[in-house]
Order: sequence, then C-alpha cells, then structure tokens
Amino acid sequence: MSERRSARSVFGSVAVALATTTSAYALDEVSMGTGWLAQAEHGGFYQAVADGTYEKYGLKVTILMGGPQSPNRARLIAGQVQFIQGSTLGALDAVANDIPTTTVAAIFQKDPQALLAHPGTGIETIADLAKLETIFLGGDGYDTFFRWLKATYPGFTDGQYKPYTYNPAPFIADPKSGQQAYITSEPLNIRKQAGWDPQAFLLADYGYTGYATTIETQVDLVENKPDLVKRFVEASIVGWYNYLYGDNAAANELIKKDNPEMTDEQIDYSIAQMKKYEIVLAADAKEKGIGCMTDERYAGFYKAMVDAGVLDGTLDLSKAYTTQFVCKGVGMDLYKDLAAN
Repeated sequence: MSERRSARSVFGSVAVALATTTSAYALDEVSMGTGWLAQAEHGGFYQAVADGTYEKYGLKVTILMGGPQSPNRARLIAGQVQFIQGSTLGALDAVANDIPTTTVAAIFQKDPQALLAHPGTGIETIADLAKLETIFLGGDGYDTFFRWLKATYPGFTDGQYKPYTYNPAPFIADPKSGQQAYITSEPLNIRKQAGWDPQAFLLADYGYTGYATTIETQVDLVENKPDLVKRFVEASIVGWYNYLYGDNAAANELIKKDNPEMTDEQIDYSIAQMKKYEIVLAADAKEKGIGCMTDERYAGFYKAMVDAGVLDGTLDLSKAYTTQFVCKGVGMDLYKDLAAN
C-alpha cells in the first residue's frame, strides 16, 4: 500500500511540474494581417514563423494573407487581429478619422512605389515623366503620390492620368506612356512580357519619404500590453534580418503555400530589388536597426502631404505612431554575423 501511495505521489508531482512548465511557456497567440497576397515583401514575418523566432519571443503568430477587398484593417479596428501591415498614409488617415490605431515599427524605410517609362525615349529623370502623354495610375496613387508629384515637379497634369488595371499591356503598347509599379514586382513582369527592362524611378529616392510595410496595432494594446507589442516588433525585426541575409527557404515555402501562384523567380527578384534599392536597410535603419522611425521623417512627410493637398494641416501627428519599440539596435549583431558569412 505504501508503494502505491509513493508512486501516486511521484506521478502527482510530475503532473504538477508539467502543468507548471506548460503554463510558464504558454505562448501568447496573436494574428498579423498583411496588405496583399503572400510575397517576398512579407518575407520577414513568414521567416519569424518558419524559423521559430516568434516562439522564442513567447508568441504563436498566425499570418492572415491580404488581397483584393481584404478586411484586415477592419479586423484590426474590431480587435480580431492584433497587428497589420500598414503605411504612413494609412496611419495618418486613421488619425483623421479618429480610429484608435497607431504605428509601432516601419520595416520598409522606402516605399517601393515607383513610376516606369519605356527605355530609349529620352526619359532620364523623374521630372522627365511630366513629358509623357499618359501615366497609368491606380485610384489611390492618383489621389496620393501623383498629387505630390504635381506639387513637387512642374509639368505633371491631371490630363496624363489613365486608370491602371494592374495589366501592363496598355503601358507596353504605348511608348509615350508611364505606369505606376512596385519596384520589387512589376518590372520583372514587364521584362517577361515585353522583352525589355523599363526605366524605373523609385519615388522614395526623389523625396517621397513615407514609410511602408509598417506594423500597426491598436492604441489599447500599446497602452495595456506594451511587452506583447515589444516582443512582436523585435521578433519581426529579427525575422527580417534572417529573411534577407540568412536561410529563407522555409519562409519561402510558407509564402508559396499561402499564395500558390507565387514563383521562386519572383521571390528572388523581389529580394534582390529590396537589397539593391535599400528598401529595408536605408537611412536610420542602417544605424539603429530595421523598423526604425523618427519624428523628423513623419513631420517632413506630413508637411509634404499637406502641401500637396492630400491631408489637411490639423492632425495630431503624435497619434499616428510611437517610437518606443524601435531604433534600439535589435538584430544588428545578427546582421553583422550574417553579412560576414
């Protein structure tokens, strides 16, 4: 009888220990909503899932792929997801509409938005694009960066605008036209269809200074669970260093699983373009780490948007973002090790 009691006692102690261990290492479950179909431009988030970085930071992260009519921003507002991929303009628009969300990191120091032109047509600078008869633009582009172009460079007019349907055929057929594009994507598609490389002008290199692929969350989460936000931001930063400079094979498989139409060729091209144009590692991120944001950049971009008539001048800019989780050098030692190898 005493042996049975002893065995039962030992079993009970082990069970309690296991329960305690499981509780101690229970992961916080959060969701991240992207802004489009899975692609290399989301790679760092997929990397942090694939290589266990989020788990090391105590998180179980589910990525919800965006796309046409994606409800991810509405999900964030409703508290159905904890984080989304956003932009500086999106954050400012949220402030304008009294939506209690805020930006906590800026993965892309440069917005990949670009304008394309045909080669060999005398278009050598972004100002030369004003000579084109037609520029194919999406509605959002026409209302935002095209207004900025008109305010910044003489010669751009509303008469150049034609709707862009995300089909490059009209641009390819008309050598007197230009087209909006992501520098990491459309130029490859045009090369494959037309057999030539378009002239590409990255707007960020000409003064369009908004951040992109930002991480947005609810103000309530920042105020009441700052450690959770901190862990997600820092794990995502590490994921991005590993994706761009480490072994990203597992992350790419997850991307292709979510988006079966994605190809290795497009992934490789996008990564190469992100590096070539310093989309992620530019400006302050070089010295203070991926995700860094500054008051000066926000103030400068906001002024440019006000001057262009995109936004009014009455917004409380401080509500759009917080720098408390970034610019701390997270992942920079890892980057040095990866770059050395």
